[in-house]
Order: sequence, then structure tokens, then C-alpha cells
Amino acid sequence: MSFSGEVKEELSRCLPKARHCQIAEIAAILGMCGQIQRTGAFAAVRIHTENIAVARKYARLLEAAFQIRTDTCVKRNAYLKKSRTYSIIVSGQKEVTRLLEAVKIEDEMGNLSEKEGLVDQRIVQSTCCRRAFIRGAFLAAGSISDPEKFYHLEIVCASAPKAEQMKEIINSFPVEAKIVRRKKYHVVYIKEGEQIGEMLRIMEASLAVMNLENIRIVKEMRNSINRQVNCETANIHKTVSAAVEQINDINYIREHLGLDSLPDGLKEIALMRLEKPDATMKELGDSLNPPVGKSGVNHRLRKLKMIADKSRGKKEEDL
Repeated sequence: MSFSGEVKEELSRCLPKARHCQIAEIAAILGMCGQIQRTGAFAAVRIHTENIAVARKYARLLEAAFQIRTDTCVKRNAYLKKSRTYSIIVSGQKEVTRLLEAVKIEDEMGNLSEKEGLVDQRIVQSTCCRRAFIRGAFLAAGSISDPEKFYHLEIVCASAPKAEQMKEIINSFPVEAKIVRRKKYHVVYIKEGEQIGEMLRIMEASLAVMNLENIRIVKEMRNSINRQVNCETANIHKTVSAAVEQINDINYIREHLGLDSLPDGLKEIALMRLEKPDATMKELGDSLNPPVGKSGVNHRLRKLKMIADKSRGKKEEDL
């Protein structure tokens, strides 16, 4: 099972105790994948989902909040044999009316409420109801990537107003969600690992939070080690390149001027560098008699470079 599937499986087992939170989660699922059908006196409310965990959770919520028994229809995709679509249907007139009034989709006169957003603000007034609403919305239309690969959580909305309200509800918590247009849909998304962890906490997916945090810790340690290795490798390359240049300068001086032409201090460091081509500045300084600090070694090597460069410049002028 994918990480997203594991999260939804965990969320499907989380049933709010308070009825107002149950209604908020039902409202989210209906807002994301629900349909209202009316044919004369007949009315029905149904949701369609390919995730059995969502279907199971929705049925449990309806039974807990309204004592409504639902009809379930399962269809197999003729082209994708493993793919199934689950339809959960509420068809009794009394049950439909109670459900639509509770989620503020229908008023007491039986008229459908005109709204562009996902949900009536009265449903999500309290913090606990907003948590339940986000959980229901994610179950119905959300997904989360495998954090081993990259961090990405999204909830797909059918319109811009619905996406804006979803973003507003999420951002009422310490999370910064954004919206992007994808074909005909509007996607509310989060890409930062810490904030995705906060979203999972908001939805009360405690097991998923622990799994995500474990993965994040391992990834951060791995990245830290990689940065340290890269830094050390870069320093080694820098040291080796500098040593090669220093040896080239010393060899040039030996061939064209002779090392005996150098002052004692410069001659000593030149011979030591030729003897120990891989040594660091500190190691070179410790090998001298008396020992010299890194700054002193660096000063002498710069002097040798200046002498070599000056000699090369004179040769070019002579040519």
C-alpha cells in the first residue's frame, strides 16, 4: 500500500465523538465527491469514490450522526480489472432531508442553498470541526506523496471558490497552503515536510506523523552527511590543487634560478614541499625546524609563487 493509502486507511478509522464534528466531516466528503439527485418526489444523495476506506468511513459517519443505513453499489472498471468504484447512497426522503439540512445544503423549506464554496461557515466555526472537515476533504479528494521521494500533499477542488475556502480553512492552522490550477481543477497543496507533518497532526493521523518524522530524520541525517562529505571533498581538491601549483612553482625556480638562490627560510619550505607533496599547511609547518605556524608557511609559499611569477614574466619579456 502506498503512503497515501496508509494515511487514508488510518484516517478512516478515526471517528469523531462529537456529532457536530461528524457532520463537518460528512459535509467535506459531500462537498468533494457528493451528488444530489431529484426526480419528482424522489431524492437521493450519493458519493462516488475509488477508495474503499472513504466509502467505509462515510457510511460509519452517517450511521453515527443520523442512524442512517445506506445502500452500497460497487462497479468494476471494464478496462482496469483491479479498479472499483464505490457508491454510497442515501435514498429515503426523510433521511435525505435530515442529512441536507444538517450539512446546510438544504434549508427548512426544502430549497437547496446557493453557495459557491465548499461548506457553510456555520459548519466549520470551531477548531475541532475544521480539523474534521480537513480530514474528510483529504479522504475524499486528497493525496500525499511518498516522503522518501519528495514532500507533497494536495486536495483537488472542482472550482476556484471551493479551493479558496479549502485554503482558508487549512490556513486557520499554522500551515501555509497554496493553490495551483491543473487543467479544469484547482489544487490546494503543501510542499514543505514540516508543514505536511503539521497537516497530518491536524487530521489526527498520529501513526502517519511518526512515520513521516522518522523518514524526515533519516533524510536530514543523510543530507547532512552528504553536505559534510562534499565539503571535505571540495577542501581536499582545493588543497591538492594548491599543492600542485606550489610544486610547479618550486620546480620552475629550481630549474631556472636554483634553490640555492633562495633565502634559507624559503629554501627550507621549498625542499619540505617537494619532500611532502600531500602534506597540509600545518603538517609542513610542524616539519620545519623550528616549527612554523600555518600563516608563516602560507606567507613563505606565497613568496615562492611571487619569485616564480616574476621570473616567468622576465622570460616572456626576453622572448
